[in-house]
Amino acid sequence: MIQAKSNTADQAWVRRMNRAIILEVFRTHHTLSRARLAIMTGLNPSTVSNIIGELIQENLIRETDLVHSSTGRPGRLLEINPDGGCALGIEINVDYIEFLITDFAANVLWRQKQASSPEVGQEVIMIEISHLAEKASAFIKSHQSRLLGVGVGVPGLVDVSSGLLKVAPNLKWFNVPVREVLSNYFDCPIYVENEANAAALGEYYFGATRNLQDFIYLSTGFGLGCGYVIGGKLFRGMSGYAGEAGHMIMDINGEQCGCGNRGCWETFVGPRAIEQNVQRSLESGAKSSLQDIANGDLKKITFDDVLEAAKNGDQISLDALKKVAYYLGIGIANLVNLLDVEVIVLGGVLSKACSLIINDIDQVVSSNMLDPEKDHLRIMSSAHGADACVMGAIALVLDDFIREPAFS
Repeated sequence: MIQAKSNTADQAWVRRMNRAIILEVFRTHHTLSRARLAIMTGLNPSTVSNIIGELIQENLIRETDLVHSSTGRPGRLLEINPDGGCALGIEINVDYIEFLITDFAANVLWRQKQASSPEVGQEVIMIEISHLAEKASAFIKSHQSRLLGVGVGVPGLVDVSSGLLKVAPNLKWFNVPVREVLSNYFDCPIYVENEANAAALGEYYFGATRNLQDFIYLSTGFGLGCGYVIGGKLFRGMSGYAGEAGHMIMDINGEQCGCGNRGCWETFVGPRAIEQNVQRSLESGAKSSLQDIANGDLKKITFDDVLEAAKNGDQISLDALKKVAYYLGIGIANLVNLLDVEVIVLGGVLSKACSLIINDIDQVVSSNMLDPEKDHLRIMSSAHGADACVMGAIALVLDDFIREPAFS
């Protein structure tokens, strides 16, 4: 009897794995026939047919066009069914909160974005999050869709097993039970992840590095986050905190970082560093078209202002971008020397400046790599730009559901 139970358990496990394999193939190849699916997965055609029948019944897969074959009866193509359920992605950033809902095929159904600031305090921000959660919940009910899960990206150290945000220096948050808070609004799996890790997974699922096995994602904004995908999986390290490359020390006597240390990499790169570079140049007497925007108050000059001026040939703006490109290049060279990846993705706000700084970054990286003739390294802009994290939060939900699809 014990052996019989073991066999039954083994069979159930194999069936779950076969379902996951089939759904994963649909994620990467979209539309397929049953015959093609059997070839690609290596599964027996009858096994494929049985599992497809289950997935159609559960609204996860649907039949589409009739395809004719020269060797047999015509059959119908299959694809992911967008109506199979929905996923909620949440990004809690330093200066905004965003909620986004997609269907099972990752098509956007609803989104809300609200400006925020650490200066208003954690309690006020949590109230803002609760209001957005109520709106998202109301939309899901009106849409009559099954919520598969909630993914959350936050800038800080996250205990993914408990959903606890342990520390987020730029938000000034400590030991915030994010999963517990959101469980008051959503009765489903809730995944909390570092924002750069989430964004890296989003690029792997939907973006510039779709299905690429090894790459580094750099998330530039108020801080600098880093997500590693190694062997097609997020690398989190022993305690789940790998990727805090923004806090590599570049200058022990440098500017104080939000983490308390001095000279962290993130203090040299990103929009804030660009704005500060421009302000220092103007304070020293340099001339720029940005002075008209400042009107005597240099703090009025934003990253977007600098970017627009640089596109129009403003030298002060171009120099500010070049300086940030230099420090980005130094840090990237260190990461490449350490991890030997083939692609670096620049995401977040700074991806908007990619076309202006990519050549400078390439030159600095090449000059500081141990193997300067390494011609396979590519540096590219994120496919989702500032949306990379919230799309990554969607990927957290879909990735887990596809790997462990629930039986109906």
